Amino acid sequence: MTTFLWGALPYLAVGLLISGTIWRYRYDRFGWTTRSSELYESRLLRIGSPVFHIGLFFVVAGHVIGLLIPESWTAAVGVDEATYHAIALALGVVAGVLTFGGLVLLIWRRRTTGPVFLATTRNDKVMYVFLVAALGTGLATTLINAFGDTYDYRTTVSPWLRSLFTFLPDTALMAEAPTEYHIHVTVALLLFALLPFTRLVHAFTAPVAYLFRPYIVYRSRDVARGPGTARPRRGWERTGS
Repeated sequence: MTTFLWGALPYLAVGLLISGTIWRYRYDRFGWTTRSSELYESRLLRIGSPVFHIGLFFVVAGHVIGLLIPESWTAAVGVDEATYHAIALALGVVAGVLTFGGLVLLIWRRRTTGPVFLATTRNDKVMYVFLVAALGTGLATTLINAFGDTYDYRTTVSPWLRSLFTFLPDTALMAEAPTEYHIHVTVALLLFALLPFTRLVHAFTAPVAYLFRPYIVYRSRDVARGPGTARPRRGWERTGS
């Protein structure tokens, strides 16, 4: 089980993430959308969506810094372990609370707004279950580290993740991590595998083409008139003028 979870499952999840995204783009390009429900309800959406996405940005940034940057690099720039963990925990708690709180608000909106709930598919419900589980276990792990026994994940989880890039996964390192890390990583990998087949695929979309498209030229709808043809009157012009 250790070999499967920490040696095979990550590659299976990434394989599904890549192949599923390619399949979705080739065969379901018109379904590559968030299926916006702003027309049904916008007040809660204007609050929940920015809070969720801003929090998620810092969550992703924190994972990239904490998991991919070795401990020796931060020490080389003068950041000791105590300072690093204090900053990481403080920002992690804030980012986690923002992201999870925004997601809860969005789910509440979807459940209590009739038209939005009717537009929710089974696929969406499964996606929300995994998204809540991933964010919830991540926030719980951060809180355990903040208010309980601090665990230095950069000695086990981080090296394990980096070993995946060399195709020589050190499964023993991940096996040493506490149970909460096992649960969080497993749920996150399952979410990655599911992502291409849900509305979350819009995360890979950026309107880059808008930066380079030509200007839109608006032309008058008046047709060319021959000699002696009177110009049609507009509805707001005075009669007899």
